[in-house]
Amino acid sequence: MSNVEFILDGKTVSAAPGETILEVARRENIYIPSLCRDERISKNTSCFVCVVRDEKTGRFMPSCAACPAPGQRIDASSEQVQSMRRTALELLLSEHSGDCEAPCTMACPAHASVEEYVRAGRNGEWLKALQIIKQRIPLPMSIGRVCPRFCEKDCRKNIFGKPVAINEFKRLAADLYYDTYMEELPPSNGKSVAIVGAGPAGLSAAYYLRLKGFEVTVFEAMPQGGGMLRYGIPEYRLPKAILDRELAHFEKMGVLFKYNMKLGVNVSLDELKQNYDAVAICVGCWKASGLRCEGEELAVNGIDFLRKVAENGNTGENPGKTVVVGGGNTAMDCLRTAVRLGGSEVICFYRRTEKEMPAEKLEIAECREEGVNFEFLVAPVKLEKRDGRLVLTCRRMELGEPDASGRRKPVEVKGSEFETVCDTVIGAIGQKCRMPEGVKVNDFGYAGAEHGKAQVEGKVFAAGDCLSGAATVVEAVAGGRKLALEVDNFVTGAAMPEEHEVFVSRGRKWQGMSEKDVVFLRKDVSNAPRQELKFIPLEERKTTFKEVCSTMTPEQLAEEGKRCIECSCTDKADCKLRFHAERCHARVDVIKGEKLPPSYDNSHPVIIQDRGKCIKCGICVKTCKEVVNKTLLSAKKRGFFTYVGTSFDRTLPDSCAECGECIEHCPVGALDWRIKK
Repeated sequence: MSNVEFILDGKTVSAAPGETILEVARRENIYIPSLCRDERISKNTSCFVCVVRDEKTGRFMPSCAACPAPGQRIDASSEQVQSMRRTALELLLSEHSGDCEAPCTMACPAHASVEEYVRAGRNGEWLKALQIIKQRIPLPMSIGRVCPRFCEKDCRKNIFGKPVAINEFKRLAADLYYDTYMEELPPSNGKSVAIVGAGPAGLSAAYYLRLKGFEVTVFEAMPQGGGMLRYGIPEYRLPKAILDRELAHFEKMGVLFKYNMKLGVNVSLDELKQNYDAVAICVGCWKASGLRCEGEELAVNGIDFLRKVAENGNTGENPGKTVVVGGGNTAMDCLRTAVRLGGSEVICFYRRTEKEMPAEKLEIAECREEGVNFEFLVAPVKLEKRDGRLVLTCRRMELGEPDASGRRKPVEVKGSEFETVCDTVIGAIGQKCRMPEGVKVNDFGYAGAEHGKAQVEGKVFAAGDCLSGAATVVEAVAGGRKLALEVDNFVTGAAMPEEHEVFVSRGRKWQGMSEKDVVFLRKDVSNAPRQELKFIPLEERKTTFKEVCSTMTPEQLAEEGKRCIECSCTDKADCKLRFHAERCHARVDVIKGEKLPPSYDNSHPVIIQDRGKCIKCGICVKTCKEVVNKTLLSAKKRGFFTYVGTSFDRTLPDSCAECGECIEHCPVGALDWRIKK
């Protein structure tokens, strides 16, 4: 038989006898998604994501099974065809129940591969753990100490007790290998970038730009680098010797630092734009909000208080009886610093209840341990000086309806005023950014970039607090990486990396899950209590700025790593459903409805079967029958409740570990190895 000529996307092509439209399209480099087609087995036509359209009849057909007719005109790429494929993919996604990523990774603003570095630490591979961490977190020594632990808050181990001590894995890996580890550095690409601000966002941008081959110069207004890490986070949480070790690593990488260089004073924006291929503005929020009451000028600004203590080598005047107004982490730092400076009584006033406090629960607990008192539902009205002391008049509050933040709005209780006599009042109720002159700003005074972008205008980019508003160190680090990628794209034309957009989850928030909803990839998940940090004696904590706790030992974290459930999909690196869904812009939430309850078999020594992921493509059944010549697998039940199983639902035989044919060709990891071969 002779070849068949037909029209595919307006081009005349030829098909060999028996060749399908899908096979011809692949040869012609025309993208058609396919999930159920495997050349080794007979045709399935079960997923319908490979549809094409006959232009004459308007009929849609699965290209994996359809052979072309002479002169037939096939549409494989129009929006109408793409829409049909999206619908087919969205139907599959609506039933698909898995975890494309572990909730800890999803919660991390930097999207660090949490599960992977915890596993490496559990196995004693601490250098490997550090390498994984630094792919997304270039300041692991600092973040390992001060991160608010977004990952731990979403850890599914919370269902069973306490979360895995994830942050401690970063800290130990960095403490062990940071001084000796060095990345493979590319040669210079001949391009240069000026970074304004040596805080976490600027350092992160410098790190990733240097890894792209850029020559990087960091301009810093202060005498030393680190930004808020140095001047806003107290010594007892982040020893500055640790920060200096991290900064030394940047210098080893070839990053140039110029200190006491303030934009608009020692150097102009126009000068930087003329001398560099791009300029990154990464200044922090150093402008404190006032108390918003009469006499607020008599109060000390929280960020200024912390900065002066840091500049004076962790010394300062005894603040006496101290009141700190505010409920965030800066307020907690001010409270604990006042204790260490000898404050006779240290009190926190906050206008909502403890439940609404934005500070980390751990910070609040440690404040209490160190003797801080808390007064809730209290707001300042007036601050004045009487007989050489300060008198703070406050009013009691009660909670009303939720405001824009989602928290219940405090409402004044009339006639509830009271006075507190004290020696020092510190205001820590918010921080803003002083943008350098010449930088485009938005209506709120922050860098005027489009939503989700780092580019402000032309060759000027921004990241960190000056773009997002005051945020955490790990959020600043994530912003610095994004800035570096955009700069690389702008200056060199390098493509932006494709970030995953499709994330399927069994129920990402553990609060809505029960123990029966949790899938265990390992049989040996430990139910032991969480390993605890070792703190220095309380009296020493209250009188010195020594680091409050020591790094956990490798032995402790080897045990802690056994508590990790390992929630993410074993096939997340090459899941075809995810790949095609992202390329076709399918969404997981378009088609809603009931999903099958969890059905999971991990009884085999090396093979796992997760029926929630199964898309019923039939590849495993036909592979077992037609390739291996066995009939171990078959479809059970009918319709919505169909699943793939063995006779009498017994586990797969041990001999399947020697074969693995169906596993290797499952498009979604419904059948997979516990550990990838």
